[in-house]
Amino acid sequence: MSELQTLMHSAATLGVDLGEAQGALLLRLLDELAAWNKAYNLTAITERSAMLTHHLLDSLSVNADLAGTRIADVGTGAGFPGLPLALLNPERHFTLIDSSGKKIRFVAHAARTLGLANVEALHKRAEDMAVSAPFDTVLARALAALPELIATVTALCGAGTRVIAMKGRYPAAEIAALPASWPLADCRAVAVPGLAAERHVLRFVAPGPRRADQPGAAGSPAG
Repeated sequence: MSELQTLMHSAATLGVDLGEAQGALLLRLLDELAAWNKAYNLTAITERSAMLTHHLLDSLSVNADLAGTRIADVGTGAGFPGLPLALLNPERHFTLIDSSGKKIRFVAHAARTLGLANVEALHKRAEDMAVSAPFDTVLARALAALPELIATVTALCGAGTRVIAMKGRYPAAEIAALPASWPLADCRAVAVPGLAAERHVLRFVAPGPRRADQPGAAGSPAG
């Protein structure tokens, strides 16, 4: 089975219908990452099959958790999960945020190379940002312990914003340490093909009454 076929088959097991053109672009993303990594040390994962599993497939595993049209990926690193998800969802706008200049330069380069007009790369600290309108969904992959993660992304949220935390083992102690205003809305275990480690996707909803235009609000379609 070719690398492209493996990617497409594995994506299908995650519920993602990946076309050949999309799959080829995702593999091009790995090509670019590998080339830049030699000079800039963007990721500790350098073995090709591990990059496919840990970066591409792990990113695609949260595709179904997105809601709304404005998505933020906080602590995106070299662009994961934001870049693969942006490629899969051209109708949504993705803001990829990281405090590392070299990683954000790669994200901007990769977005241009892949023709992703729906990606904005920001060299910032999320907790210091002032946004004109809250995001619909905020993603964070292995960013920090949950209490710190929530404190970091709060500035990007409005009432009803969906916050998706990608974790390894089920973080029971971290959940117990969260403020009462941020209860866990949902958690599911994810089996990423080729990845033996545990994966959990946790969903939170920013506190407060929902805006009329917020995905999932009464009278508005759920994302």
